[in-house]
Amino acid sequence: MYLCFVIAYNTIYMNLTKLIKQYFPSGNDDITIDVFDEKNIYDVYQRVVGILTQYIEIETTVLQAMSYCFYEILDNVLTHSGKEMGTIITHYDSTNHILSFLVADDGIGVRASLSENNNYSDVTEPDALRMCIQDAITDGKGMGFGLYSTSLLVRDAGLQFVVRSGNHRLLVQNGVESIAESDFWQGTVVYLQLHTNREINPAEVVANRTNVAAQYNETFLNDNELEELW
Repeated sequence: MYLCFVIAYNTIYMNLTKLIKQYFPSGNDDITIDVFDEKNIYDVYQRVVGILTQYIEIETTVLQAMSYCFYEILDNVLTHSGKEMGTIITHYDSTNHILSFLVADDGIGVRASLSENNNYSDVTEPDALRMCIQDAITDGKGMGFGLYSTSLLVRDAGLQFVVRSGNHRLLVQNGVESIAESDFWQGTVVYLQLHTNREINPAEVVANRTNVAAQYNETFLNDNELEELW
């Protein structure tokens, strides 16, 4: 059984068809399209994660960590891309216990964003991609923690993690990081595949800097579900 849904799409600027063919080749028959921006970002976030909570086979600790990283990636679009909207595609394969999601924008891209910080004004595109998943690397508009915590999530529960921008893409797979040239993308694409049947420690994903388990539980679980956790 497959659940596939897409939230947020700007039909003028994005080649969504190409992204679907490349990253979701088996799940393009049942897709819905919408837009997220600063007005509805939290509603979109709650809707996507809320749907996933209905699948009882998904490990709660994965959802606790994933929900934090997911919101951070959405917020990155509005904070760093120079654009007012972005796209997310999400696919859950319940047979193989794999969750995939992609967030894309058609903004200025990773290199141009980082170069707004004088410390990284001369950074190359490949180096910018390497740096963007490191802790505290930022253009000055945020803390530089969202993609870093996502990289920790992939370490614990991930199949692959892709950050694509301009003419290059960063791939993290099986603990190995690589940079390669890719088809040009104006803006940034972040793609993530996770095992959903592995118990992980959400606190380690966020380096113990915030209580993501409590935040998730308070937002998405009812009182009966909270009692079952304890």
